[in-house]
Amino acid sequence: MAITLPPESTKQLLSSIKRYVAENFDQDIGDLKAGSLLDYFLKEIGPTVYNQAIADAQGYFSARVGDLEGVCFEKEFTYWLPATRPRKAR
Repeated sequence: MAITLPPESTKQLLSSIKRYVAENFDQDIGDLKAGSLLDYFLKEIGPTVYNQAIADAQGYFSARVGDLEGVCFEKEFTYWLPATRPRKAR
């Protein structure tokens, strides 16, 4: 599954890449070079980050589902237990 970004995110990322290159490599690059770098990052690095995020989310939700019975459990048929039976007023 290809990673696609909304146009506004792409615009901000291109600006960030151009600034990074200018500040760290003392070079000015245009939108074409910044776009090529962004495409490379999305195709080469993006899937690794995406897959790790999915694995992290899956682990989180699996842990929560595994604990569901402990968190969301109510004993059944407790009305007639001596300690919990409501007393009638006399």
